[in-house]
Parts: sequence; C-alpha cells; structure tokens
Amino acid sequence: MKPLNEFERYVIEEKGTERPFSGELYQHNAKGRYLCRKCGAPLYLSEHKFNAHCGWPAFDDEIFGAVTRIPDADGRRTEIVCSQCGGHLGHVFEGEGLTAKNLRHCVNSVSMVFEAIDDAEAQQPATEKCLETATLGGGCFWCSEAVFLSLAGVMQVTSGYAGGAAKDANYKAVCSGATGHAEVVQIVFDPTVINYAELLEVFFASHDPTTLNRQGNDVGPQYRSVIFAHSDKQIDTASSMIKALDEEGVFSAPIVTELTAFDGFYPAENYHNDYFALHGEQPYCALVIKPKLDKVRRRFSAKLK
Repeated sequence: MKPLNEFERYVIEEKGTERPFSGELYQHNAKGRYLCRKCGAPLYLSEHKFNAHCGWPAFDDEIFGAVTRIPDADGRRTEIVCSQCGGHLGHVFEGEGLTAKNLRHCVNSVSMVFEAIDDAEAQQPATEKCLETATLGGGCFWCSEAVFLSLAGVMQVTSGYAGGAAKDANYKAVCSGATGHAEVVQIVFDPTVINYAELLEVFFASHDPTTLNRQGNDVGPQYRSVIFAHSDKQIDTASSMIKALDEEGVFSAPIVTELTAFDGFYPAENYHNDYFALHGEQPYCALVIKPKLDKVRRRFSAKLK
C-alpha cells in the first residue's frame, strides 16, 4: 500500500472523521471487496454494504475476524478498527432495524480502498479461507486475552469457558469450581503470519504450566493449564512441544498442562471483553496482567502487532 496522506493519517491513525456525504465510497455499489487503506487487509464484501442514508459507507456484516470492536472511553459508542493493523475505521451500531442483521458498521471512506471482483482472486479472500482456531487456558482469561491480542496474525481473541461437564457455563458457576470448566481464550489466527507452534511458545512463556489448578494467587480447576486441540495436527504439535520443554528442562518442574480434544466453547459475559484495555489502572491489571504482557512483549517483540 502507498503511504498515507495527511488526511488519511488524521482519520486512520488519529481517529478522526471525514465529513458526512463527502467520501467517494459513500454511494459506491460495485461488486468486490473493501480493504483497509493502511495495510490492505480485506474488511468487507460488497454484499455487506447497504445505504443507511447516514453520510458514510454502511455495512451490516464483516469478513470474519477482520474488524475489532473497542468501547469508547465515554461508554456511549463502540469504535471499530482493522484487526490486522489497528487502523481506525469508524463505529458500529446495533438495534437500529435497518437490515435483517440489525447491525451497521459506519465506516469512513478514507479508511478503505475498493478492489473490484474482477481484480480479486476470489470474492472470499484467501485470508478468510486460511484462518485457524486455537483454544488455550493459562489461568485468568483477562491475562491471556491481553497477551494474545498483542500478536501479529491474531485476528480475534474471545474469553470463555471450556472443558466442563455442565451443559452451560457462566462466570459465577465456573468460579465455584463445580462445573469443571476452565477459563480459556479462543484465538482466531492467520497461520501465514503466526503458526500454531508459535502461539504455543507464547502460551507456555506467559503462564506457569507446572502448577496444577493454580496460577499465582488464582486457585481452582478453572485456572488449570490446558490446551483444547481442534485437530490431530494441533495435538501432535502440542505433544511434541511439551515433550521437548520437559526434556530440555526449561521449567524447574514437570509440565502438567492438560492436552485434550476440543469439545465446545462458551463465550464469557461481555464485560470480560477487552478487560485489560478498559481497566488497565485497576490493581489486578497493573500488578498481574501488565508484567505478563511486558514480559511477552520483550521476549516476542518480532511477533507483535
């Protein structure tokens, strides 16, 4: 992508807004896909676009994992940014009833470039086709979310619960230890940027895999170290890494990380999302999460966004 001009930097990097009805993509209706102006990542398909009569391009869907939501500091709106580079796109609104999906991504034209369908390799982009999923538990999911969101190639991180006997899960029930679920993060990633083995390297470096049902002062089966594998290949990769780490004596005690087949995931309550980003000044964030995140950033600087 060519360098951003002054106005593009203002909107994309400084979170500015273009004047309504002024963008060249506002009433654009050709077939193709809309890419991030800053990094070129595919964001929306032409069938997602609709006329909301709001003055800016509107979309009622997105390419899976392409857009990240960030609540505004005032709690009134939700910002949307490119998941790959963090470039500002606009805001997202729900409940307006404008389309069947009841969703409106209000995007600055200047934040995007359009690629006609004749120029695209396929209407469904290659980046969407090759995305993979990992589900990992390394203690409190507030910590894990912050760590994995910092990595290049990670498109989406969702906190939640997995591995329990109960048919449902919520924070209060899981914290009781009675459901058998672990706090986990489900990670959608682009293996052409960061592969599964590299994710596991970060996973093992960001928590203590030698303590059973405990991470620091967080005690209980919900805080166990666990890998939920989505494929035989993930099982083989994780098994080989655990064996190698033990044989090399990387940790002072044997690894007790549970390795099991993925059997379901329950997303956590909304207030857990982006927890460190929204509550970084709270004692737990400052004293527990930030040191872990700083450690990962120092050790894996080449893998950061």
